[in-house]
Amino acid sequence: MTSARPSASEKRRARERGGCGGDDGGAAARLEQRPRAATGSMSALPGAGRVLAALLLAASVLSASLLAPGGSPERDSAAAQPRDLDQKKHIELKMDQALLLIHNELPGPSLTLYWTSERCYHCLPQILVNVSQSGKPGKPSTAAVAVSTQHGCILQLNYTVEEKEVCRMEYKFGEFGNYSFLIKRGHNGASEITCDIVINVHPVDSNLPVTIAFLIGLTLIIAVSFLRFLLSLDDFNNWISKAINSRETDRLINSELGSPSRAGSLGGDIQLEAWRPPAAARLRCVDTFRGISLIIMVFVNYGGGKYWYFKHSSWNGLTVADLVFPWFVFIMGSSIFLSMTSMLQRGCSKLKLMWKITWRTFLLICIGIIVVNPNYCLGPLSWDKVRIPGVLQRLGVTYFVVAVLELSFAKPVPDSCALEGHCSSLRDLVSSWPQWLFILTLESIWLGVTFFLPVPGCPVGYLGPGGIGDGGKYPNCTGGAAGYIDRLLLGDEHLYQHPSSAVLYHTEVTYDPEGILGTINSIVMAFLGVQAGKILLYYKDQTKDILIRFTAWCCVLGLISVALTEVSGNEGFIPVNKNLWSISYVTTLSSFAFFILLVLYPVVDVKGIWTGAPFFYPGMNSILVYVGHEVFENYFPFQWKLEDNQSHREHLTQNIVATALWVLIAYILYKKKVFWKI
Repeated sequence: MTSARPSASEKRRARERGGCGGDDGGAAARLEQRPRAATGSMSALPGAGRVLAALLLAASVLSASLLAPGGSPERDSAAAQPRDLDQKKHIELKMDQALLLIHNELPGPSLTLYWTSERCYHCLPQILVNVSQSGKPGKPSTAAVAVSTQHGCILQLNYTVEEKEVCRMEYKFGEFGNYSFLIKRGHNGASEITCDIVINVHPVDSNLPVTIAFLIGLTLIIAVSFLRFLLSLDDFNNWISKAINSRETDRLINSELGSPSRAGSLGGDIQLEAWRPPAAARLRCVDTFRGISLIIMVFVNYGGGKYWYFKHSSWNGLTVADLVFPWFVFIMGSSIFLSMTSMLQRGCSKLKLMWKITWRTFLLICIGIIVVNPNYCLGPLSWDKVRIPGVLQRLGVTYFVVAVLELSFAKPVPDSCALEGHCSSLRDLVSSWPQWLFILTLESIWLGVTFFLPVPGCPVGYLGPGGIGDGGKYPNCTGGAAGYIDRLLLGDEHLYQHPSSAVLYHTEVTYDPEGILGTINSIVMAFLGVQAGKILLYYKDQTKDILIRFTAWCCVLGLISVALTEVSGNEGFIPVNKNLWSISYVTTLSSFAFFILLVLYPVVDVKGIWTGAPFFYPGMNSILVYVGHEVFENYFPFQWKLEDNQSHREHLTQNIVATALWVLIAYILYKKKVFWKI
């Protein structure tokens, strides 16, 4: 659920062309000429929430002390140039880059080295560097170039004039590594040419900071779980009680100069009462799930340590950043049904609820437009360049449609279902047949427009990224019908100017991931969340029935995703795509969402093994945390000047601390009973 904002840093990232990644650990890669083509209980002491929040903040500080700040001597040494390289060719490496030195011993015509990211589907090879012919025998010509290390890549060497392939290889470069690409004659014949890659300076392990942070978090979870387990034991509780009672008795006796009468007044043991959350109609698993989505979203919006897997996919496929927005939409659907049912049972009229829905939608859209158009990043904006779509705008429209749909066909939950526990096995589906008819009609519209709307200059039903994808045949067709509708109805100037597809696919046209057509599938996902809410309410206190239905939905939606994608990233009928909000993206993430509820509901609400902390607190104040983290993103202490701006570990430290601070803020507001609701 990230809000794409055209900040200065995003403009720089949009101009970067990444695509090669990771160290393969080998010392060399060799290819001959013309190789083959690349292919307990919820018990705790009073104030346990404060302990959890303090431990979370302490873990962030510990991460900061272990991960950063500091220079990168590895990067400096990796960037150092060999003595045989002319000083004019010095290249300063940036994050996710390695140095590649091309040594050409061939006396013939000049060569051109091309590269293609393995994540760039059917892309035109891009020129990496031109290599001149060797000047003298034994003295190869040398060229230097920085290569991206985010993904594996395909290198192809051609004669510049004839465009004839010399050699081709796949390779994964490591961050800040120093490599040599050797081009020379083979030993078996004068016409044979060999291409080798050797490592001059080994790369750094750029994923080490993430590993350390993960281990710290895992240790924290284990420590808290062990503490809660101890507190659930009667013997341990009695021992703690006696110890506290003994110390308190001694203190009072000493303060009263050992007065027997005063000491005797203490009478009985001090009992530690197990803390339990107050009884409430709210399901903690719903707020916990919302909080998990929100905290991940805050982390990835703040940069996620500048790791590629914490950024949105360039086109097809999933990363961590692609998970959070649809989950937030899903759980919003569950909340719509649960809260609306509660208000109707309290006697609130449908007319009054309709006014609340309309007003909340208006506020969400207005706040969203303000959030995605920050003057402090771009300078004063003119009305003709204000971005219209955005995360909160889509949430507002989705909320309005789903809420009005449920309000229009709302029926009281039968007492036999809610109280006695007896209900038809398909009650949650049968009672929603008018809503399902509307949702299926909406999805038919999405499929019809996506696959049958004629788009000028593009094939009908095109789902690709345009740019250099698909062999460069459709450079201005980014998003197919979805992009065309947005550009036609809203205009280029009112859309997001730096889509994620620009990184790998070099797209030039504007494309907004929160556009009009994708909102249809956002509504579908929210309605699937409504179904989860109905299961929780219609089968209340029937844990087995709830878990069976969650499992069934998880499996059915997963099978639909398998059928649509053919278990392929790009080859399926409808690939998983966050930019398009494809139906396979909705079914896949909804399947995951039902699985998460399948785990959270018994653990949090039934058995009380976990209270949901610390995610429960931001889940209770989601709008405030979302808007607050966007508005204060560039303010201290959420951001500060880094000693080495090209260090993953320093960025990761900053982002972890900033995210932990929002968890702490949410906890403090929760304890003070401050909630921002619109």
